[in-house]
Amino acid sequence: MGILQNLGLRAKPLEVDSQRISAQYAPAVMDAPFGTYYGNFGGYNNYVTSIDRQNAMSVPAIARCRNLIAGTIASIPLETYSTKDGKELPNLVWIDQPDKRQPRSVTIAWTVDSLLHYGVSYWRVEEIYQDDNRPARYQWIQNDRITVKLNKTSSEVEYYMIDGTRAPMDGVGSLITFQALDQGILIRGQRTIQSAIDIEKAINIASQTPQPSGYIRNSGADLPDAQVQGLLATWKSARQNRATAYLTSTLEYVPTSFSPKDMTYNDSAQFLCTQLARICNVPAYMISADMNNSMTYQNILDARKEFLAYSLQPFITAIEDRLSMDDLTPRGQVVRFSVDETFLRADAMARLNVTEKLLNLNLITLDEARSMEDLAPMGEMTTNDINVQ
Repeated sequence: MGILQNLGLRAKPLEVDSQRISAQYAPAVMDAPFGTYYGNFGGYNNYVTSIDRQNAMSVPAIARCRNLIAGTIASIPLETYSTKDGKELPNLVWIDQPDKRQPRSVTIAWTVDSLLHYGVSYWRVEEIYQDDNRPARYQWIQNDRITVKLNKTSSEVEYYMIDGTRAPMDGVGSLITFQALDQGILIRGQRTIQSAIDIEKAINIASQTPQPSGYIRNSGADLPDAQVQGLLATWKSARQNRATAYLTSTLEYVPTSFSPKDMTYNDSAQFLCTQLARICNVPAYMISADMNNSMTYQNILDARKEFLAYSLQPFITAIEDRLSMDDLTPRGQVVRFSVDETFLRADAMARLNVTEKLLNLNLITLDEARSMEDLAPMGEMTTNDINVQ
């Protein structure tokens, strides 16, 4: 069930260059779950990137940003509300657990992961309701299993393929697509990510070979070739075995390589951490990329609000809006993350002060107040009854 079909944009079959399509969209043979990335479809981001997810996640800064974003959103429960009066409604079964084989948090975490890296995420419909044919269960599908068949102008989707097999456009086996609000970091951040990978490799090489490379200079008489080769072999063996080598007064070792400090590896790595934080829209101090930042207890809640607004909200909005569309949720209902009650929940004393004022103004009942604190209801009782007691 593709999003373009729901919008009435399903294209008629067109003749295309089969050789070009197979080369561009054919599934690659991969050893790892997230192997070579061969493109995606999400708005205007149908381009190929040289960086795959596995290499990107090998960069600690990317892994930290991913875990902050995906892990936080996955911990926030989903709720259903009426668009008419804003009243909270009972959740459908799939909202609490989209995939019956795993918890909701796992499915949401990998959905956000795909949106972050690729700019698009896919759920495959596993079950449907018989009364209205809406999906009842899903399975998150990793992006490297999906290929997209576009029309000649690459403006509309003709069909999707999973592991090279064409998926139906509706019903069981069809795909639900989540579109991110940008292209994904594998597209727009590939040069910066590649630079971070190169720095990691350079640091690794430097740590494995701490002795600087160089040459031996002879200030005395020229030596025969056999003696030169023997001297070089002995020197090389001593370096490999971390042993102390001996040179005569006429021989001098001249290093030609720079130390990691001279090569500015540390500064470059720190700079790239800051750049990667910007790419992921995560505050630099949250991944230890801003060494001048200091947090205090007073501004922790403000920091969480900033993190929600600038880092989490684009992904939250993309998921909420897609799950609230008529093909998934009955008309008149919307699905929302319970952000205020979980992620932005204030400390206990501040909550109690607010609850007390709401009770005194007769804006909520005692049961509603207890519900706000996740307590069991005590039955119908008004605030006047509380005052009398």
